[in-house]
Amino acid sequence: MTTFVDRVVLHLQAGDGGHGCVSVRREKFKPLGGPDGGNGGHGGGVTLVVDPQLHTLLDFHFHPHIKASNGGGGAGANRDGANGKDLVLKVPDGTVVQTADGEVLADLIGAGTTYEVARGGRGGRGNASLANTRRKVPGFAELGEPGDQLDAVLELKSVADVGLVGFPSAGKSSLISVISAAKPKIADYPFTTLVPNLGVVQAGDQTFTVADVPGLIPGAATGKGLGMQFLRHIERTSVLVHVLDAATPEIERDPLADLDAIEAELAAYGGLEERPRLVVLNKIDIPDGRDLAEMVRPDLEARGYRVFEVSAITREGLKELVFALAETVAQHRLEKPAPEPSRVVVRPRAVDEAGFTIEQDDEGVFVVRGTKVERWVRQTNFDNDEAVGFLADRLDRLGVEEALGKKGAKAGDPVRIGEREFDWQPNAGEYVSGPRGSDSRLEEENQRPSAADRLAARKSRRVRSDDELLHMAADGTVTTVSNAHRPVLVTDEDDTDE
Repeated sequence: MTTFVDRVVLHLQAGDGGHGCVSVRREKFKPLGGPDGGNGGHGGGVTLVVDPQLHTLLDFHFHPHIKASNGGGGAGANRDGANGKDLVLKVPDGTVVQTADGEVLADLIGAGTTYEVARGGRGGRGNASLANTRRKVPGFAELGEPGDQLDAVLELKSVADVGLVGFPSAGKSSLISVISAAKPKIADYPFTTLVPNLGVVQAGDQTFTVADVPGLIPGAATGKGLGMQFLRHIERTSVLVHVLDAATPEIERDPLADLDAIEAELAAYGGLEERPRLVVLNKIDIPDGRDLAEMVRPDLEARGYRVFEVSAITREGLKELVFALAETVAQHRLEKPAPEPSRVVVRPRAVDEAGFTIEQDDEGVFVVRGTKVERWVRQTNFDNDEAVGFLADRLDRLGVEEALGKKGAKAGDPVRIGEREFDWQPNAGEYVSGPRGSDSRLEEENQRPSAADRLAARKSRRVRSDDELLHMAADGTVTTVSNAHRPVLVTDEDDTDE
């Protein structure tokens, strides 16, 4: 069973932020100590970091579900909740992070390169942080924001200087095994190499890496054989080396035909036209192979290729090949532009930028979009009238209400912000302090009776007035027996013939 995995789908869940706390300080001789609810902790995030010691995504293949810890909730006495622990996942050099739709999020190259793929949710503020001159003792707190949840596709593209390409059984694995310390599987049947092999080659004071990909066949760029699955591993290479079998027993094949077939597949894959090419005529230790190599070498050189006749068995011609590769790689490195240091780019918001947009969909719903307003809605407890009023004030200060009016919205029209949809009511004046958790501006909309009203209604249903009881007794339907606290009703249906 192979232990090389170069593509995985991760199911990521960042931690949710903890809820803020609603608390009022209560101490002896200090009945109005003020709000002291703490803030919720932030949820843990998921970060990818490049580790040059890794060469496969095998660990994620067996553990694709990853979840960071949630933030802790706030508590009284101004105690903030603990932040969730961030998860740091190590990935190989050359890992590409994509969405499920194929959009590239990050290309991780270089040891220590990091990328936060899933951000943890913000913790909600407690009522101590929400207090101001108008709301001195808020009766609400913010909810914790949910963490990011997404499916991320990790795709490994090997970072190598030299890529060996050729037909199956052309001797690529044998070649990389003798010029480097790599130990690939070598056998006398096609498609022995099932995964890319990486090797480090030393040529004087030059060091470079070589990648050996599984053998290519006609149609590899369209999915035949193993080529399409591993062609991406030569996308980053500086030099391509055609390894041609000079001792092929097949009459219909020859080195020139093999070269043309591989070039056609590389052109179909795309993006490799400008890479310098070298040609290696392998297996010249076989007499027929040496003769065939001498026959086709003039034709290859006429096409502009540098040709090397080598034998992985006797190691003939390998020294010249290795130093030629080192020279080509060094030239390519000099021609590459110098990497620019990463800079922090600050883009201030434009003066006329509102921070949100409003559009009306086909169903007549006014949809408000914006990072800030959507976060505010996610952190609002809609079971608390004071929290709803606080949200309305924030939207009004941001200009959402004015923009809705300009868009033609009227009282009662549906408005959607994030996942929450409600009937829009224009802000009804300034906030007036009242009982905690209430907002006088919402009283007309909130017809729910208070606890005292519900208790009085329940007592009125259980206790009947004396006049009603006397009237029922006159009709003969009840016999009244009263005590000092509660009348007892005895109906005729309860009488027996005993």
